[in-house]
Parts: sequence; structure tokens; C-alpha cells
Amino acid sequence: MSGHSHWATIKRKKSAGDAKRGQLFTRLTREIVMAAREGGGDIETNVRLRLAVEKARDNSMPKDNIERGIKRGTGELKDGAAFEQVTYEGYAPKGIALIIECVTDNRNRTVAELRHALSRAGGNLGESGSVSWQFKRVAYFSVSPSGKDFDTIFEAALEGGADDVTQEDETIEIIGPVESFKTLSDALRAINVHIEEAGLRMIPNQEIELSVEDTLQVMRAIETIEDMDDVQNVYSNLNVSEAAMAAMEG
Repeated sequence: MSGHSHWATIKRKKSAGDAKRGQLFTRLTREIVMAAREGGGDIETNVRLRLAVEKARDNSMPKDNIERGIKRGTGELKDGAAFEQVTYEGYAPKGIALIIECVTDNRNRTVAELRHALSRAGGNLGESGSVSWQFKRVAYFSVSPSGKDFDTIFEAALEGGADDVTQEDETIEIIGPVESFKTLSDALRAINVHIEEAGLRMIPNQEIELSVEDTLQVMRAIETIEDMDDVQNVYSNLNVSEAAMAAMEG
């Protein structure tokens, strides 16, 4: 598991009970809306929606909120907010490449906030294509063994089309081609493992490791961006070392 991914997992578990729950619900709702708009409101046939709904349930989002999000996505419920997905590229401090995925109802506001946050941190927004060549999109799953041994999960993942399966502590990460997302999801569900996180994400072709001090500076900038309401995901080519992770957790 990459350092940045491990830190993201720690942050996700920590955020479940803190004061940011309202912000978390906003992001989860937007993911449900976009998933339902893209693939329809049936969680049995729309894998992205099913995972978004399960994530919302895991974070104790009320059933009514989930249902409203689905209806907004399918067009059954009109609320005046026209969300769209937008991806921005740029650089954090020390030349670390960033891909920032947003769901917004106001592009001008989002890009202005991103530009301001990056500029203050010592980075900058780039043109489309300026850093995306340094990444590739993959199907990603993070699962809890749930009583299953690694070999069982490994074999199921391979049958589902996975390219890579790794374990650290109580988390197993699975990566495969984008087109294997549904088959991987079905294969993991067939052996009843708990999927903690799933989706299409960008991973760097090569990671850059910095000093602990510089890593902390970059991670503070990334956390500032992640805390913006319109931001859904931030990907970077930063390799977070064990020493830097220990400093961040401390």
C-alpha cells in the first residue's frame, strides 16, 4: 500500500466521527447524484451507485438523504443545483503533481478557490494535460479480510481481473484495469468480503519521495484542497515515507 493511500485510509476512518460529518455527507450525496445520473437509480445494475450508497450507509447517512440523492441524479427530484464533474491538474509545493477531481455547481467558484489554495501553498494550477500523462486510471478496491485468508481474496481478485493485490495490516488493496471494475466487484462480493473503498482512481507511474519536512508541507497543501466542499478526490505522485507518516500521525 502506498504511503499516501495509507494516510488517506487513516484520515477516512478518523473523519467518521469528527466535526466534518456534514461536509462528508455533502460529498457522499454528490457522489450518489453523479452515479445515479450516469448509470440510473438501480443499485443492482449500477455498480458505482451501489458502492456510493454502501459508503453512505457505512458513514450513517440517513436513508432519506440517500433516496433524495438518487432521485436528484435520475431527475425525479429537481432542486435547482446542476452538478457536473470537473478534473483539474496542477502542482503542489516541491513540484509534486496533482490531479483534483471535483463535483461542482459553479466552475468559476471552484477554480478560483483551487487557484487561491495552491498559490498560498506554493503550488499552481496547470493546463489540462500538464500532469495527467504521469498517471494512469485503474479500478481500485480496498477490502477488509473479514475472516478470509489472503490467498482466498487473492484468487478471487485474480479471477476478477486484478493486476496487483497487496496487504498491509488489516487492509488489502486490489488494482486492476478500468474495464475490470464490475467483474472485480462481483468477485469480491461472491466471497463476502467487506469493501471499504472502491472506485476508479488515478495512480502515478512513478512516485517522488521528499524529506520529511517537505513531505509534511506538501501533505498540508493536499489536505487543504481535500477539505474544499467541491473536491471529491486528490491524487498525487508523492511517496509518503514511514518517517513522514509517523510525523503526521504524531
